Amino acid sequence: MYRQDNEPVTFTRDVDAIIVPAGLAVKLRKGQDGFITQALGGSFTVYVEGNLFRVAGKDADALGKEAVDVPQLPPNASDEDVRDLAWQQMKTCYDPEIPINVVDLGLVYSCDVSSEADGRVVSVTMTLTAPGCGMGDVLVQDVREKVEIIPTVKRVDVELVFDPPWQQSMMSEAARLQTGMM
Repeated sequence: MYRQDNEPVTFTRDVDAIIVPAGLAVKLRKGQDGFITQALGGSFTVYVEGNLFRVAGKDADALGKEAVDVPQLPPNASDEDVRDLAWQQMKTCYDPEIPINVVDLGLVYSCDVSSEADGRVVSVTMTLTAPGCGMGDVLVQDVREKVEIIPTVKRVDVELVFDPPWQQSMMSEAARLQTGMM
């Protein structure tokens, strides 16, 4: 199991979490002790009583941490500016078990932006490393939430596909080096 720094933590309030890798929602209680094993992209992987849990960035205060700032666009931003920022935002979505973002893992196949009268729609096509991944819904929701907070975006559609199937060769060179798959 990857451990970034094993920073000790005591929950300052009850907080919703997701069991890794099962993807089941649970509540961690105020006063419980654990260790932050990964803090990437604004979310946290926490080791508590023999299990790993993912805590969303919006609940950073329950761990004594600060939430990540909302992304900014320049005035009169174009669809291309929004698309570029969407890719940046998706690079802050991490698999809770490994320290690599979904873009560098090669899980995001496309990201398109279209303008409508009342805002922009971002359409993302992505996959998972394995079809039965228990964290699939969590990763899809993380992508949706990170892109939805971009100013001018009114809706994010994330389509999960398994064709073409994910392969290690889809990982960025940096990700393959980091995981020793080079």
